[in-house]
Amino acid sequence: MKRTWFSAGQILLTLIVAVVAALVLWRIVNYYMFSPWTRDGHVRADVIQVAPDVSGLVTAVPVVDNQAVRQGQVLFVIDQARYTLALRLAEAALAQRRATLAQARREYARNLKLGNLVASEQLEESRTRVEQGEAALADAQVNVDTARLNLRRTTVVSPVDGYLNDRAPRVGEYVPAGRAVLSVVDQHSFRVDGYFEETKLSGIHIGQPVDITVMGEPRVLRGHVQSIVAAIEDRDRSQGANLLPNVNPAFSWVRLAQRIPVRVSLDEVPDDFRLIAGRTATVAMRAPGSPAAPRRLGAAAAGTASGLPSPAHATGASGPARVAGTASAARPTGASPPASQAATAGAAP
Repeated sequence: MKRTWFSAGQILLTLIVAVVAALVLWRIVNYYMFSPWTRDGHVRADVIQVAPDVSGLVTAVPVVDNQAVRQGQVLFVIDQARYTLALRLAEAALAQRRATLAQARREYARNLKLGNLVASEQLEESRTRVEQGEAALADAQVNVDTARLNLRRTTVVSPVDGYLNDRAPRVGEYVPAGRAVLSVVDQHSFRVDGYFEETKLSGIHIGQPVDITVMGEPRVLRGHVQSIVAAIEDRDRSQGANLLPNVNPAFSWVRLAQRIPVRVSLDEVPDDFRLIAGRTATVAMRAPGSPAAPRRLGAAAAGTASGLPSPAHATGASGPARVAGTASAARPTGASPPASQAATAGAAP
């Protein structure tokens, strides 16, 4: 009898272990095969190329490479001597046109007072000279405004809050108008693009909460789905000479799922988090109302690659993320509300 109970206990324990192992195995298979998550994620940011509006020699560069800058902060100054002289010349021409117009008006007023003593043809000519003088004065005023604008544009400022690239202009360099000299990474535009297999899109919805793990970082960032791209390139179809579809006649029996870009907006980022455009990340969707992932993970779960060095030392910059900082409190990023479907080009790789 004792042996029978012992055998029954062993069987029951074996069944329990088998059921638990099957449940764990199912959870693992379901997560890795069917749950919407991907390790093919990248941190993105808008990179704004800064080009001077006027040409000249660089006379001052009050910033250094990879520095955090504020909107309106001076990046570099172009030699102002030529543009100062151009402004003085335009102001002199304006004064001359103003004096010419005043003389024409006085002559016209005198002819009006003389009445019939002045021929109508002479009166008409004096009035025409007044109109021409007014037009010349307006033209001279435009030249003054243009010269003043060119002088003001010799001081190039940052268009946004962000970080400089690793190459600022040097004093003495000649920079032509319209050619990008440096670029600024907009610190308010950091986001994550995750590339999900098309078979997992049914589990992704606009506004869905997301857990983001940047490789080399133990902390988990939180965000939400902002948009899903509306179109990707069809590699099996091209356009023929007659603007007709040119479809590839060969069809592979092994069909790989296409990867669809999904844009994730960051909800909060710690000030000391090294959020660098181009870093890789793991993006995992969460069901609405499900508990968030812990804010800290083990080193093995975070990735095997080491963290990248900080490209800038920001002290006091605000925005959705900072390359480096001293505070550790998390704060909202001010990300835009979820959109229906959109795709934005021009992000940093």
